[in-house]
Amino acid sequence: MLTSTIACARPRVVLRAPEPPAHNRYLGIADARSPTEEFCSPAGLHRRPWLERLRVALAEDLFVLHYQPIVSLRDGTVSHYEALVRLADEPEGRLVSPGRFLPAAERYGLIRDIDRMVLGKVLELLGGEHGGDAVTVAVNLSALSVTDAGMLAEIERGLEQSGVDPSRLVIEITETASISDMERARSFCAGVQALGCAVALDDFGAGFGSFQYLKHLPFGYLKIDGDFIRGLPRSRNDQLVVKALVGVVKGMGRLTIAEFVGDEPTLELLRSFGVDYAQGFEVGRPHPVLAPTGGA
Repeated sequence: MLTSTIACARPRVVLRAPEPPAHNRYLGIADARSPTEEFCSPAGLHRRPWLERLRVALAEDLFVLHYQPIVSLRDGTVSHYEALVRLADEPEGRLVSPGRFLPAAERYGLIRDIDRMVLGKVLELLGGEHGGDAVTVAVNLSALSVTDAGMLAEIERGLEQSGVDPSRLVIEITETASISDMERARSFCAGVQALGCAVALDDFGAGFGSFQYLKHLPFGYLKIDGDFIRGLPRSRNDQLVVKALVGVVKGMGRLTIAEFVGDEPTLELLRSFGVDYAQGFEVGRPHPVLAPTGGA
């Protein structure tokens, strides 16, 4: 007997709830609005498409940088800053957080242009008004930039043109950036260090291959992912993970940075575990003005 299935001709609408707020490595806090919410909210329906917005922003220099301090847990001084990008194309000077536009930049292939723009702005700043200051800044690169064969030459050219001492630049790469092509990531990190810059592994612990990176990638700093830090005083498991990471990294002769440090109890625990540096609202919020290193 032959049977057939006839699909219902009635159209169906599938609604998908936005995912819970996720840590925003560029913003320094949990981002309250997801990309889905941005597109599906009543206000989002009337916004210009992200592709157009980002192209215009790149052409008209509508991105701005804020700098968040990374503070020594030994003496409270600022070790260096992380450059965090915002989009300044909203009415009344409102800034758009990176969690709202970076996913679109990655989707449309514009993330490398944004990475280059951020790198250029940082080197211009370090070689200009802060040329005589002992200030070091970290720039976070995307997966596409880390695996871009021309990015290392771009960094070298930028250092030469700006006259910035390479030791004043830290290049941060994330687990997602390195996991896509381990061999290329290893070559890139080694090349960055050969230029005289430091390498930081960002969001460490966010993926499943974390310890493989410790074995294969050259680095100077390891940034412990905020998922292990936010609830540290209340989570025995997070405490065990952080202490274990500190022990491994110290044994390798490298330095640790805890991200998303939001209160004093967390800060005290990190000190007791031997974490070297902290980044988060408890020790310093992002600011548009870069202060000389030595104080939060």
